[in-house]
Amino acid sequence: MKLSIPGRASATAVASAAVLLTGGSIAGAAPAPVAAAAAPDIPVANVKAHLTQLQSIATANGGNRAHGRAGYKASLDYVKAKLDAAGFTTTVQQFTSSGSTGYNLIADWPGGDTGKVVMAGSHLDSVTAGPGINDNGSGSAAVLETALAVARAGYQPTKHLRFAWWGAEELGMVGSRYYVNSLTTANRSKISGYLNFDMIGSPNPGYFVYDDDATIEKTFKTYFTGIGVSTEIETEGDGRSDHAPFKNAGIPVGGLFSGADYIKTSAQAAKWGGTAGKAFDACYHSSCDTSSNINDTALNRHADALAYAVWGLSA
Repeated sequence: MKLSIPGRASATAVASAAVLLTGGSIAGAAPAPVAAAAAPDIPVANVKAHLTQLQSIATANGGNRAHGRAGYKASLDYVKAKLDAAGFTTTVQQFTSSGSTGYNLIADWPGGDTGKVVMAGSHLDSVTAGPGINDNGSGSAAVLETALAVARAGYQPTKHLRFAWWGAEELGMVGSRYYVNSLTTANRSKISGYLNFDMIGSPNPGYFVYDDDATIEKTFKTYFTGIGVSTEIETEGDGRSDHAPFKNAGIPVGGLFSGADYIKTSAQAAKWGGTAGKAFDACYHSSCDTSSNINDTALNRHADALAYAVWGLSA
């Protein structure tokens, strides 16, 4: 996540409760409600395996995966190879920022109505200070594993699915802004929703839901209610991650967040566990944001919520 300026549960089980989602555009009224498609459980071990790879990449490339550094391009190549092997159509988009070439990775799953696109994305770059495993290997790995779950299931949603990994977010959402600005007005209007995942494995976690598009917000809240986890509205990262360029372009957005350098209150610790008076992620933007800087329960729950939303909102 860009620096500001002055338990395990089955998503399938939750989906089986027949939660009603809109059948039309995410932002608009639907002609009739339809039951959410059942999403698979996302194995947290698979998500963590991707984090191990991202850590190894950082270690082999000067300790980080930052924009303009070898570790970033190696991270993108790792994700792209997984998606290509799974049958996605991938596109690498280049841009320039701070005198260096940056890269976005876009992956389209064949099929679905390309006039109604559901996107899920995360930023893949770290800061230069460390490997960026929670910020934002966590979101990147969960989005990747959800995309791979789509392929394993041979899922054929009504809407078209697109996944994205953004470059240079830490410099001010540069990659995602470049992508949105590169879209024609017609292609922007085809994106019925963009879901953002930036820091979802914080070691002293919270469970925060973006309060932007009402249907996307309700979808995430429904998932967490179904597993008995209370949520709060996300305010710490508002406007500080890759949903912002989409929102500014009038595209419906939503997302999840487990907390950065804000301090967990006593009330939040009573609700979620963890330690009051301590940051949600004390290693935020630091060299200690390594593979040991992850709460497995939070990562698992958020990854399953991600899949639940992708399946439900694209059905």
